[in-house]
Amino acid sequence: MVGWQHQLNGPAKKNVQLENIMGRKTILLLIVGVLGAYYVYTPLPDNIEEPWKLMWVTTCLKTMTHLCHFAELLGISHFMDIARFFMSIQEVPPTSDENVTVMETTFNNVPVRIYLPKRKSETLRRGLFYIHGGGWHMGSAAFFDIDFLSRRTAVILDAVVISTNYRLAPEHHFPSQFEDVYNALKWFLNQDVLDKYSVDPERIGISGESAGGNLAAAVTQQLIDDPDVKIKLKTQSLIYPALQCLDLDLPSYRENSNLGLTKSFVARLWSGYFTTDRSLEKAMFFNQHVPVESSHLFKFVNWSSFLPEKFRKGHFYKSPTYGNSKLAKKYPGFLDVRAAPLLADDNRLRNLPLTYVITCQYDILRDDGIMYVTRLQNAGVRVTHNHIEDGFHGALVYRGFKIGYRIEKQYMSWLSENL
Repeated sequence: MVGWQHQLNGPAKKNVQLENIMGRKTILLLIVGVLGAYYVYTPLPDNIEEPWKLMWVTTCLKTMTHLCHFAELLGISHFMDIARFFMSIQEVPPTSDENVTVMETTFNNVPVRIYLPKRKSETLRRGLFYIHGGGWHMGSAAFFDIDFLSRRTAVILDAVVISTNYRLAPEHHFPSQFEDVYNALKWFLNQDVLDKYSVDPERIGISGESAGGNLAAAVTQQLIDDPDVKIKLKTQSLIYPALQCLDLDLPSYRENSNLGLTKSFVARLWSGYFTTDRSLEKAMFFNQHVPVESSHLFKFVNWSSFLPEKFRKGHFYKSPTYGNSKLAKKYPGFLDVRAAPLLADDNRLRNLPLTYVITCQYDILRDDGIMYVTRLQNAGVRVTHNHIEDGFHGALVYRGFKIGYRIEKQYMSWLSENL
């Protein structure tokens, strides 16, 4: 009997051990599942269209950011080098199709991609000079989303589209990006070049999104005072642009720092535009980078004066904490109007062309664009402000989102009527 009991107890013990192992695995899977759900889940406003699609994109961006941080921490490579590696899979060759001829060349040694409609035209065409985004560190005219938008612009508007590249940080700092875009634009505005591509000199516009919107606004301002440029722009289109880095405590920063762009990442992009010295990034994050001798510049970015009530509601303006003068002396770029177009005075603004500005409610850069709209209107510039109540940063160029097609339709419609 005892031996028989031992024979039964052996398998029974194994079953108990197996159940314990399975129980521990189940608990481990539950923990991993909960942590995974916590990582993937991003609280979104109720009026966001296709929330799970946006949550997935946000998770991918979050994962890429964490991997880049980890690789940089291990000393493998610079954060932006890893980010560019991940993003390079988006690049597509300059392939012509039945509607558009696509080619690559250089304008004043700056690489550009040109889109020429194939349909026959008896008149000169519109011209649109487009500048991609990417925080001055990333991006390319060859990225699929940028290439796709440029093709559609050329076809829908029957326009010649010049999509420019420019040198990127951290290898190249301000004003390299500005200079590349400005030199390419000036080349395009040469009458001989316009004749070559059959572009009407009276129907030329500039457009850019995010950091590209920054560069578009900056070069458009610079063009006003350039005696060497006889042909001027008819329109400028700024798509959720970054326009100042003096104050990173705007209401839009307080409200939207957890969706898409974060305040820490924006501080890194802005500071990296000027230097690899991380002390500027830290000072920017805490809003302690502007020296007292530059305090007069805050009158151009005081959101309590330039934001409409609906965007100020529930927020109180906090007077700036002035920073160390050493940073401004070492890296004066962040106080330069060519880097921060919102710092331009009214005398310069009043001569700007017809303007279209897109801002998104759930974008950390929202208030930059809105303040620029107010300042342009105060200076007498004709401005169309398209505020997307359910929009987020990058909405136009994220393919596959319904909101992207809606914004694109509005953008194309405005260009069709005004360019």
